Amino acid sequence: MTIKEAIGKATTKLKIKNIDSPKLKARLLMQYVLKQNRQYIMVYDDKKLTQLQEKKYFKVIEKLIKGIPLQHITHQQEFMKMNFYVNEDVLIPRADTEVLVEEVIQIAKKINAKRILDLCTGSGAIAISLAKYIENSQLTATDISQEALNIAEKNAENNNVEKQIAFLPSDLFEELPREKYDIIVSNPPYIKREVIKRLEKEVQREPLMALDGGWDGLDFYRKIIHQADEFLKYGGYLCLEIGYDQKMDIMELIEKEERYTNIYSKKDLFGNDRVVVAKV
Repeated sequence: MTIKEAIGKATTKLKIKNIDSPKLKARLLMQYVLKQNRQYIMVYDDKKLTQLQEKKYFKVIEKLIKGIPLQHITHQQEFMKMNFYVNEDVLIPRADTEVLVEEVIQIAKKINAKRILDLCTGSGAIAISLAKYIENSQLTATDISQEALNIAEKNAENNNVEKQIAFLPSDLFEELPREKYDIIVSNPPYIKREVIKRLEKEVQREPLMALDGGWDGLDFYRKIIHQADEFLKYGGYLCLEIGYDQKMDIMELIEKEERYTNIYSKKDLFGNDRVVVAKV
């Protein structure tokens, strides 16, 4: 079987099982199995696969059909033009979160921010991106999961920013020294507990602690908003990723604290409310 024939057969299998973007995923898994880039797959699509390659390829196709996320098979996800290692211990970085990162970069330039705290860092995608794109920045990144922190540290090394980031095990602010930051950023768990069981199979394979935001999805926001000003310099910013339907609830939580000003939101590329920002 040639590369082209195998991708065609795999695409059909994925279509039958209603897998999103079947052709793209079939090609990406071929790249993974052959350890080659897209150009190679296109130029040499008439090249015959060995029996071992063919067997391995259709084995990973079956994993995808069973609901294992593509990124958990390849252990790769692109974010902010960088590659990140991911597995079942961390949330897979999404393009939506780039809106949050880009907003923080703009704020950092405006106020000349250098000290940034990233809560619930997971794979480290946010902290690493900020370290990469904000000159001379120093970040502290926390997570309650040591497994997640191990992956974040690995990603920081792979992207050459490990000297700019201190990774600390902490349940939000609990284990942090009383220091002040220019910006606090977080993409916390925000899915309502009862909604999780109705999510796509692939999403349900991701760590529960990275998804579960409590009965109303707002547990982490309450804690972060209540405490953040204690860790922010005067004139500092709190920047949060939110669920598409949480804007009003989160803005109300911020307003109730009576310690924040300049509250605003940003939409993602699909027009959904995705980021809320407040100043102290």
